Amino acid sequence: MTNRWVRLQAVAVSGSSAEGLMLAALPLLAVSVTTDPREVSLVNVAGQAPWLLLSLFAGVLIDRVRRTAVLAWAYAVQIAAAVVLAAVASAGLLSLPVLLVVAFVVTSAQVLGDGASGALVPELVPPDRLAHANARLTVIDRGVVQFVVPPLTGFLIVVSTGAPAWLAAAFALLALMLVRRIHSESVVAARTHPLRDLSAGLRHLVRTPLLRSITLNVALGSFAASAGNSMFVLYATQVLHVGSVGYGLLLACLAFGWIASSFVVQKVVDRIGYSWSMRFGQSFGVVTNLLIALVPPWPPLVGGVLVLLTATVLIWNVCSQSSRQRFTPAPLLGRVLTSHRALAWGLTPLGALTGGFVAAHWGLRAVWVMAAVIQAVSAVLVWFTLSPAAFERTERELAEATRS
Repeated sequence: MTNRWVRLQAVAVSGSSAEGLMLAALPLLAVSVTTDPREVSLVNVAGQAPWLLLSLFAGVLIDRVRRTAVLAWAYAVQIAAAVVLAAVASAGLLSLPVLLVVAFVVTSAQVLGDGASGALVPELVPPDRLAHANARLTVIDRGVVQFVVPPLTGFLIVVSTGAPAWLAAAFALLALMLVRRIHSESVVAARTHPLRDLSAGLRHLVRTPLLRSITLNVALGSFAASAGNSMFVLYATQVLHVGSVGYGLLLACLAFGWIASSFVVQKVVDRIGYSWSMRFGQSFGVVTNLLIALVPPWPPLVGGVLVLLTATVLIWNVCSQSSRQRFTPAPLLGRVLTSHRALAWGLTPLGALTGGFVAAHWGLRAVWVMAAVIQAVSAVLVWFTLSPAAFERTERELAEATRS
């Protein structure tokens, strides 16, 4: 592991702190403006839309510009969004349209930042440590975003509605300064049209059966997860009857699952391989969604289910990200990573909107019943398409293509 890898982790800590403060504050501020499930879900829709609208173009940028420069631009955008939200909230001028715009801009910065950092990882760590490195970055991100920051956000909002955003701006500024100390490889100037570059990344993703199958299953899972996420603040306040601090603590349970499984994810992958790790992870997703829908409204019990949920999701996510990094040529990596997110996460705005309508018509628990059914369909596909033989065949085909 190099000094550059250590520095990237430091950037991830500060950047995730800024992102976590904004992501935790937005739904709480939305509930202070309206309690209509459909209107609350719109904040999540706006926050997810950039994954569909901007990911493909972000990938072209990441493969054409030095990746640390793209990271720096992402944090500059995040600073601007945080300052605007802080000023508006402190002045008592919050409205739903303001929250929608800020949510869109924050995620736009995330599209750039996540794509650039994901493309940087293979530059900084050896191939046999990709699972470990991806797990580390995921735990840093989720540990900060969901474990440390949400309870802090709940306390800060009690003090001042603008306080979380002011602190987010400070953390984003720190990340911007840190990322400038990381050297990344220069990118060969592209002579082709940007749309041709974009299509090259999409073709590699779609024409590689294993990567295509992973993307399809992530799309189904993202739709289901977005429906639940968009309604979770209402589930916490109306079903579990907890306040802003309790909501933050429940999000912290999600992060504890990430952290707990991070200590074993590399061992699990080394022991049973990518295929079986992903099969088991997807199957447990069905069980946990059903539990959230069916368990009694006791916050500690729900918190325990959330720990189990994210512990298994981490294993899936690490294998998913590492597979794209393993089976994609370096010059295409930025475009493939962001193409995956455009296709796989493009359904998240629709999932959030669907969650709001399902909750409005059939109740909040029905959202997680729907999510469990979708996850069950995805689990069946995983067991059939992500076999050990499929991974071996993809590795062999990539090696042959590289030699030729």
